[in-house]
Amino acid sequence: MDVATSIRVGLTDDFVEQVKNEVTPHWGPLGWVTYKRTYARWLPEQNRAEEWDETVRRVVEGNINLDPRLHTANVDPAVYAELTEEAQDLFRLVYGLAATPSGRNLWISGTDYQKRNGDALNNCWFVAVRPQPYGQSHIQPWYVDNSQPVPSMPFSFLFDQLMKGGGVGFSVAKKNVDQMPAVDQAVDLTVVIDKQSGAYDESLEAGAVDKAAWLAANDMNGKVYYQVPDTREGWVVANAAMIDSHFLSANPSGNHEVVIDISNIRPRGAKIHGFGGTASGPAPLVEMMIDINDVINARVGQNLTPVDCTDMGNLIGKTVVAGNVRRSAEIALGGADDHDFITMKQDKDKLYHHRWASNNSVLVDSNFTGYEEIAQAIAQNGEPGMVNLELSRNYGRMADGRQEGIDAEVEGTNPCGEISLANGEPCNLFEVFPVIAEEQDWDLHRAFELAARYAKRVTFSDYDWEISRNVIHKNRRIGVSMSGIQDWILTRFGHRVVQGWQDVRDESGEMVKQPVYKPEAVAAFDGLYKAVVAADQKYSDELGCSTSVKHTTVKPSGTVSKLAGVSEGMHFHYSNYLIQRIRFQDSDPLLDALAACDYHIEPDVYTKNTVCVEFPVRAAHADSPDFASAGNVSIAEQFATQAFLQTYWADNSVSCTVTFQPEEADQIAPLFRQYRNTTKSTSLLPYVGAGFKQAPKEPISKDRYFQLKNNITGDVQAAFAKLHPTDTKGLELVDQSDCASGACPVK
Repeated sequence: MDVATSIRVGLTDDFVEQVKNEVTPHWGPLGWVTYKRTYARWLPEQNRAEEWDETVRRVVEGNINLDPRLHTANVDPAVYAELTEEAQDLFRLVYGLAATPSGRNLWISGTDYQKRNGDALNNCWFVAVRPQPYGQSHIQPWYVDNSQPVPSMPFSFLFDQLMKGGGVGFSVAKKNVDQMPAVDQAVDLTVVIDKQSGAYDESLEAGAVDKAAWLAANDMNGKVYYQVPDTREGWVVANAAMIDSHFLSANPSGNHEVVIDISNIRPRGAKIHGFGGTASGPAPLVEMMIDINDVINARVGQNLTPVDCTDMGNLIGKTVVAGNVRRSAEIALGGADDHDFITMKQDKDKLYHHRWASNNSVLVDSNFTGYEEIAQAIAQNGEPGMVNLELSRNYGRMADGRQEGIDAEVEGTNPCGEISLANGEPCNLFEVFPVIAEEQDWDLHRAFELAARYAKRVTFSDYDWEISRNVIHKNRRIGVSMSGIQDWILTRFGHRVVQGWQDVRDESGEMVKQPVYKPEAVAAFDGLYKAVVAADQKYSDELGCSTSVKHTTVKPSGTVSKLAGVSEGMHFHYSNYLIQRIRFQDSDPLLDALAACDYHIEPDVYTKNTVCVEFPVRAAHADSPDFASAGNVSIAEQFATQAFLQTYWADNSVSCTVTFQPEEADQIAPLFRQYRNTTKSTSLLPYVGAGFKQAPKEPISKDRYFQLKNNITGDVQAAFAKLHPTDTKGLELVDQSDCASGACPVK
């Protein structure tokens, strides 16, 4: 008998209770606290936030029901039964914290918002900054045909995805920016607001003018007018109209006076339904449009430069940050020979005003060897990073050799650099913690199979932009990652993956120290990679779709790895013993429970209405003679470890922020050259240790760790349940991110 298509795959209450009785979640020292304030959604009908089992159930059911075979006229009962069993395995895997989807999925999967906005399941996106058509997308400026390429489109894509909580990489390589037409005319921008608006005063302060007074002194003839609806799309279209009015190709009437009416935008502090949080009010939009208009007006009769386009992207990112729960994550990708781009953050006024909003990297190929200027800039401020598009386009894993054009449409990357992306494409992530999975008796091949199938289903979401739908359906790209890699290597193999070095000459004749890798680790990572590829092939055959163009990655992790308490991505622990400081709003109800357990709490010295809580943390294998931390592992070993993972595990990229000591700065350029044929993307930061007050991570001694640990007198989860039986709504951790570098957002 056919199963009705109205029946969704679901988990029974009895099954969930059984797993809760059999499996203990592997919470890290900050795990439950991080979860409760970051991913536990509010349940209004029960006047409380989710518990972990409810979050996992929501996420798993939201994902499993994306399988397209459940959306046919007659659902095969065997398929329904198989997917039910798979949902049960996924629940057990994630509930135990042996693996998790990305932070975006933990927050959005299974919600009504997911059903309305399929984009929300993907962490980050990429767009090339050149004129493009809007196509059949949910953003449709009224003044242009959707098939016509226009300059505003990439900025609209960036603005839209940032406001939906994603991060965006954008390419300002000259070959893209040079396609922008010359700026035909300056635009006289006026932003008006009605006196009845609750945002009236702050909007005037930001640069708007009184609507009634302006209308009394002006008429609307010959002007571009747009009344912004109180929607995300309205903000995007308002900005697009202002940008395109500078170009006669998009504004053939030549009207150069643009009037944007913001009277209908809700004031600051009003609730945002669906995504959550509170509104910023229209003032940030006013400031952004005035600033972007100034950038373009300064180029009348000329072409925009890569720096101009980066500034426009950064001004958009700055505005999104002002939106409370949303965090802007951007990476700007420019030319390796573009001196102005490489040095643009040295303008301190513009850096503090808006250029902080992106990490910047340069695009190279394997023939590029001029790393000295780049290395010098990195030694000063940790930027730019490096992205090798040639390797991304022609290689999966390095172990599999050159495969010409295997990923030919790649133009950039997501903000953390772990996924090489084509125009309009997102990253699509799932993360396994192999050290925990083995502790919980999982067959790692099964764990990674579940990860691959989860990510594959995400590609069947309903996407808002035509460019995204087209490239996702073509590539079906997935990014199965692993975290706690350093923990697992030491647990499984008893030694770090780099066993030693041998002196060899590279193809240019230069002597280099070539790493020698532990053979057992090579075999293990290779076997897991092949298990993911086999799982994708099998599932693709079942679904009747193309196999994924690439499958595996190493994401930097961050918040998600804190849940399970493992090392972040491929990174070495910051220290064997450390204080991890978490910032909270001073009204957060979790503070009562933390205080009851005698955690050290003090006012934040940088931000009002915020407090710092200190969590003592011991790294796995902290006392092992083979343990290495970010504070003492060499820059050379970090480069070599990233190269190992790019060779035997990741066919996408490996995200790594290499830390270096001041005396190692002279090694940066030589190491870039040594690994130019292996590493697809790399960024570096100086190791700061405890160099400033209330640092997020502060290395401490073993004795200090136990002193702090012994001061803690209770269980926070139990204390919170006792003190707040009805919970409290709408608060969250301050300054948390889904990536170790802070580049990717949670929500």
